[in-house]
Amino acid sequence: MKYSIVIPCYNEESNLENMVKKLKQFPRIAETEFILVENGSTDNSREVFKHLDVDEKHIKRVYVDQNKGYGYGLICGLKVATGKYVGWLHADLQVKPKELLPFIEFLETNPKENNYFLKGTRKNRSLLDRFFTGSMTVFELILFQKKMNDIGAIPVLFNHDLLKIMTKAPYDFSIELYTYYNAKLNDYIIKRFPVTLEKRSEGTSSWDKGLKSKFKQSLVIMKDSVRIRKGKEVR
Repeated sequence: MKYSIVIPCYNEESNLENMVKKLKQFPRIAETEFILVENGSTDNSREVFKHLDVDEKHIKRVYVDQNKGYGYGLICGLKVATGKYVGWLHADLQVKPKELLPFIEFLETNPKENNYFLKGTRKNRSLLDRFFTGSMTVFELILFQKKMNDIGAIPVLFNHDLLKIMTKAPYDFSIELYTYYNAKLNDYIIKRFPVTLEKRSEGTSSWDKGLKSKFKQSLVIMKDSVRIRKGKEVR
């Protein structure tokens, strides 16, 4: 495989079959595998997972018995990734798999460079979400002395070699910051691609329940950022 895309799935029972349908429709412009991680869900996701109609060559399944966080699910999926380039998407389908196509097309037409770090830039977001994203950009710029905007945006796609450096990857959503920061720190060529953020059609977010939850998540990321800046693990 040339590309490995990890999709952590936590309590996404109602989204799974539709997601697999969209993954099957993904154009085979290059050998791509999707790695679905059943990330210790508390709903009926595991049973649905077991009966998904998938081609095990292109859509793999990984099972996590106990949920330890979004980042932990990604780490478990990345461990079985075989692609030269690895990355991830979310299972909520707010960013459709087709948004990966410009990423892959770019890498297919720029084969000489290996140290690209490709990341989405979310469009169609609410004013409130843009406020939190902008505030976090300023905070991280002051802390790390590196500009990193729209840190939580997906998809993400980068050379597998970056994983060798990521020895202290966080178990929570801070893995997005940690990966982005390590790419910057190691002089990866950062390329951003606009992606459309759509509303959920099925299920609900495991963390985003409104204004209060956004503040809480921001505080967690800020605390994690300080630990990452000091070279400490985030578990």
